[in-house]
Amino acid sequence: MGIDPLPLDAAAARALSGVTTATLTTVLLKKGLRNVWMRGSRVLRAGQSRVVGRAFTLRFVPAREDLATPESWSAPISTRAAIEQMPPACLVVADAMGVTDAGIFGDILCARMKKRGVAGLITDGVVRDLAGVLGTDLPVWCSGVAAPASVAGLTFVGWQEPIGCGGVAVIPNDVVVADDDGAVLIPAALLDEVIAAAVEQERLEGWIMQQVESGQPLPGLYPPNDANKAAYQAWASKQR
Repeated sequence: MGIDPLPLDAAAARALSGVTTATLTTVLLKKGLRNVWMRGSRVLRAGQSRVVGRAFTLRFVPAREDLATPESWSAPISTRAAIEQMPPACLVVADAMGVTDAGIFGDILCARMKKRGVAGLITDGVVRDLAGVLGTDLPVWCSGVAAPASVAGLTFVGWQEPIGCGGVAVIPNDVVVADDDGAVLIPAALLDEVIAAAVEQERLEGWIMQQVESGQPLPGLYPPNDANKAAYQAWASKQR
């Protein structure tokens, strides 16, 4: 159903694992992309490791009584069927329309995703069975928890198609990075140039932090003036 999932190059995944979402939003802002941070997708367990992966998308629409039933869980188009199509290392991004009174996944579904090697779940909705979900060790970013099942407020309609999550347009196989600051989308077509700029930005900010810790004042340092740019370049040339 929808677009075939693609793997993420291992080198790209390694590079992005060392880049914060804060840095990525700055890099993407410089490229004219302001709307890349998924609202309402907060880390479920603080201190989770940063996750990186290509987006495997799920889409929900408002509940309709003839469609959103417990029987629908056994249908060919269902969350259960979608999970069996998720490739290892993907990041599941679910459009739950910001609905917060129906949990789209619980412990059993999260356990199956973890078993399939899914890197994490990101949604603007909520999950249920909190203790069980945490027990699966599947990294989750969501808007909270709720006891009712998904069909109490949502109808699942498909996977691997364009969605909106937290106000951000997500196309299958876009790249997502998530950490304690939330989840950020990188358009697939911009991946290489974003990685290059983000890695350099992290290196620069690491050097700036060293200068701050040594007592240097911020004016002319952050952002760096010509003198500090030259000092940074001299330092960076010795690190490469």
